[in-house]
Amino acid sequence: MNGKPAPWPTELRVDPGRTTLTVTFDGGESFALPAEYLRVESPSAEVQGHSAAQKQLVPGKRRVRIESLEPVGNYATRIIFDDGHDTGLYSWDYLHELGREQNARWAAYVSELRRKGASRERG
Repeated sequence: MNGKPAPWPTELRVDPGRTTLTVTFDGGESFALPAEYLRVESPSAEVQGHSAAQKQLVPGKRRVRIESLEPVGNYATRIIFDDGHDTGLYSWDYLHELGREQNARWAAYVSELRRKGASRERG
């Protein structure tokens, strides 16, 4: 550990359209995370597998919405999506990582979709 305290969220807010989760951290950083991005990067075993080599590509989620957030202890939130997915526990560290790495992760996702001939639209 680098001696720096872990990022701590001061606010989690879902927009009225249920398409974006804005997370603000105590260090002043704020990230607007689209529902589609959160869904395709879910920390669940269903998406991530049990190693980097097992990560699943999740196409067809362009129109997914956030149904609700459920607190999990004082370290994470469970995001329930309108496609029924609800097994990912998004720790504060993971949400911070998703915010910091959003551009690179999103570009890699779109590139992988293209490479596999998949689409962000439902098939």
